[in-house]
Amino acid sequence: MKKKRALISVSDKTGVGEFAKELVALGFEIISTGGTKKMLHEQGIPVLGVSDVTGFPEILEGRVKTLNPFIHGGLLAKQDDTEHQKQLDEHGIEAIQLVCVNLYPFQQTIEKPDVTVEDAIENIDIGGPTMLRASAKNHQYVTVVVDPADYQTVLEELKANEETNLETRRKLAAKVFRHTAAYDALIAGYMTDLAQEETPEKLTVTYELKQTLRYGENPHQQAAFYKKPLGSVFSIAYAEQLHGKELSYNNINDADAALQIVKEFTEPAAVAVKHMNPCGVGTGTTSLDAFNKAFAADPVSIFGGIIAFNREVDAETARKLHEIFLEIIIAPSFSEEALSILTSKKNLRLLTISFDGVKKPERKMTTIEGGLLVQDQDRFTLDDAVVKVATKRQPTDAEWEALKLGWKVVKHVKSNAIVVANEDMTIGIGAGQMNRVGAAEIALKQAGEKAEGAALASDAFFPMDDTVEAAAKAGITAIIQPGGSIRDEDSIKKADEYGIAMVFTGVRHFKH
Repeated sequence: MKKKRALISVSDKTGVGEFAKELVALGFEIISTGGTKKMLHEQGIPVLGVSDVTGFPEILEGRVKTLNPFIHGGLLAKQDDTEHQKQLDEHGIEAIQLVCVNLYPFQQTIEKPDVTVEDAIENIDIGGPTMLRASAKNHQYVTVVVDPADYQTVLEELKANEETNLETRRKLAAKVFRHTAAYDALIAGYMTDLAQEETPEKLTVTYELKQTLRYGENPHQQAAFYKKPLGSVFSIAYAEQLHGKELSYNNINDADAALQIVKEFTEPAAVAVKHMNPCGVGTGTTSLDAFNKAFAADPVSIFGGIIAFNREVDAETARKLHEIFLEIIIAPSFSEEALSILTSKKNLRLLTISFDGVKKPERKMTTIEGGLLVQDQDRFTLDDAVVKVATKRQPTDAEWEALKLGWKVVKHVKSNAIVVANEDMTIGIGAGQMNRVGAAEIALKQAGEKAEGAALASDAFFPMDDTVEAAAKAGITAIIQPGGSIRDEDSIKKADEYGIAMVFTGVRHFKH
């Protein structure tokens, strides 16, 4: 059997001992470095050190060991090219047919809360990516393995044919380039943050496949769900699903929308969402109290909706939820009895999310055809605003509470957006209209008689006084809006005319 060489140097040592043993049985000579070499030697696997191949010791604390022509000549040579073979023979270089390498744990290192810059830098692999890229470039001749999940496939083909087939080598090479690109993207992101670059000339991001979806927004669209490495655990991407069928594309979008709204509240809150817009939001002393108000806000639209809580779901709340057809329930936790009640519904999805997790600020990315828009998340709250009462009348304490609730919710409603609320629940929501008074009319109509004495929140300023007029006729007594229109004075006069207290925040909350 012709002697072949395999270079093995891995950080993730899962299954590598058995892989190496099988390769030796297939006639491979193993070359290795550092900890991998030590582990293989301890398992009784014959192994040749890299220094034995290069004739040069590892130097600079191991920073330089595989960066050598005796390694890279063996990786990059075209093994059926007579001139390449002649040069290998002249310099005493032997070809390497298989490379099994994975990289220093850079991601795991920078995930540590107490990581130092020095530790992060030392975990930037140089030799590993270089060997991987060289092998992947030369995949016509070299089998390169970066993922332990591929060990078995490689061994099966070697046993059957004494070599892997080109299709497999090409797939493995593509995986390598994805792997090194993702690795470099994490390093680029870390270094960009370290250098405090706000808008780098190139934006390189990476995501990992979490789930292949049955379809996208509609059945004729293919879709998949990726999660961001080092992303916020306070997110749907890092949620734990306890029960129910797989999430769909629309489920994920709606669940994210519900979570973003319920994050706004510190008191017990429940949020119901349909088509990425809230249909009901309630707060109370308990999860059940909050849910009853969210349900009462719109008992029709909540059917088939998604509910998010910021407190544990207990048995009493679960019994109420069980009465309604829902797609998803999100909460920090479910009591054992609540789980028993809710899991009796086969398809109901139950998700838990760590509300105590570190809330990392993330930038929002939106794709357009041929490009990407990037912006900060809209985390602006009333605590950040310079609030001004623009009218003669000041809001009462109860009106202030209603205004605050409305303002928390309206920024999560598709623009143009109007929310009508009292101090502990929404009572009317107008979303995604082409003009503001149209959104107000929808919200006020939904509120009906409940609008009497309620507050109205608008995501952007009033270009005319017609929204104030409509609000006043419906019984609204307090309004919160950004202000800033050249016709603000018209709206102020109209509010004063009806005795409405109107607050300006100076900040709009468009959501497109």
